[in-house]
Amino acid sequence: MPVLVATVEQKTVASRIHAIGRVEAYSTVEIKAQINGEVTEVHFKEGQDVHKGDLLFTIDPRPFEAALMQAKATLAKDQAQQAQAEADERRYAMLLKENVGSQQQYDQAHATAESARANVAADKAAVQTAELNLGYTTIRAPIDGRTGNLLVHPGNLVKANADTAMVVINQIKPVYVDFSIPEQRLPEVRRFMADRKLEVTTAIPGPQPEEENGSLSFVDNSVDTKTGTIELKGLFSNEDGRLWPGQFVDATLVLNQRPNTVLVPSQAIQTGRDGSYVFVVDQKMKVQPRPIVPGENYDGETVVESGLKSGETVVTDGQLRLIPGASVTIKRGLNQTSGVES
Repeated sequence: MPVLVATVEQKTVASRIHAIGRVEAYSTVEIKAQINGEVTEVHFKEGQDVHKGDLLFTIDPRPFEAALMQAKATLAKDQAQQAQAEADERRYAMLLKENVGSQQQYDQAHATAESARANVAADKAAVQTAELNLGYTTIRAPIDGRTGNLLVHPGNLVKANADTAMVVINQIKPVYVDFSIPEQRLPEVRRFMADRKLEVTTAIPGPQPEEENGSLSFVDNSVDTKTGTIELKGLFSNEDGRLWPGQFVDATLVLNQRPNTVLVPSQAIQTGRDGSYVFVVDQKMKVQPRPIVPGENYDGETVVESGLKSGETVVTDGQLRLIPGASVTIKRGLNQTSGVES
C-alpha cells in the first residue's frame, strides 16, 4: 500500500492557552480645558506623536492676564492698609500700656489690623487663583502618546470641563492585550504564576503573522458568571508600534516548558474501539498498529504521552487501507507534514 509517513520527533514544547485578544492603550487621557476662553493656537497635528510636556493648545490669555494684574493691585492696596492698621495697633498698645489710651481704642485698632491681615491673605489667594487660571491658558501633554481626532480649532470657544474632549491621547508604547480564558484553567495559571512571570505572545492575523512577546501583568479579581471566563492582560513594549488600540490579535499564554516531549503529526493518530493508535512502519516496511496516549495539540502536532519514541516512523496518510502486518511503500513527493521529500 502506498502511504505518506513522518518521523516521530522529540523536542521542547510549551504548555499554552490560546485566546482571541484585543489591544488596549496603556493609558488614555481626554484633554479638556479648565477655563472658558477662545482657542488661539493648536500646536500639533492629528495623529501626531507627542511627549509629556509638549504644548498642545493655547487659549487667549489676555483676560486672565488682566485678572492677574487686578488681583495684584488689590493685594498691594490691602497690604498698604494692613501696614497702617498694624502701626495703629502698635501705637494704641503702647498708649494702653502707659495708661494714656483706653482699652476700647486698642480693641478697635486690633480688630482693624486683624481685618486688614485677613484681606491680605484673601488677596494672596486671589493672586494664586489668577496665576493658575493664566497657566491653564497653555495646555500641555500629560503623557507620551499619539493624538487622535482634533475636535477644536483656532477660533473655537471652549468651556471648562466640557462634555467633549478637545483631543484624546493614547499611550501605545507599551500597550496591553486583553484576553479571556476559561475559569477551569485559572488554578493552573495561578500555580505557574507563583513560580515566575508568565510569557504572553500575540500574532496579528494575516498571511504572514509576526509574533510579539510580552508578559502577563493582570488577572481579574472575579470570574464573569455570564461567560464562565476570567479576564487577563499581557503587557507589551510595542517598540515598533505594530500593535494598535482596538485591534484584535491571537493571544497565547505560555504556562511552562516541557523538554524531551514526543510529537507526531496530528493526522497520524487514529481512534479505535480501544482508544487512540498509530500505524508504525518497521524496517521491513510492514505496519503494525501501536496504542498511544495522546496529549495536547501544538500547531498541527500532538504530544504522545506514551507508546512511541523518537525516531520511529508513523503513517500520516493512507491508514484506511491498512491492516496489521501489511506491506507498504512510501509515496514519492512532498510530505505534507514535515515539508520534506519522501
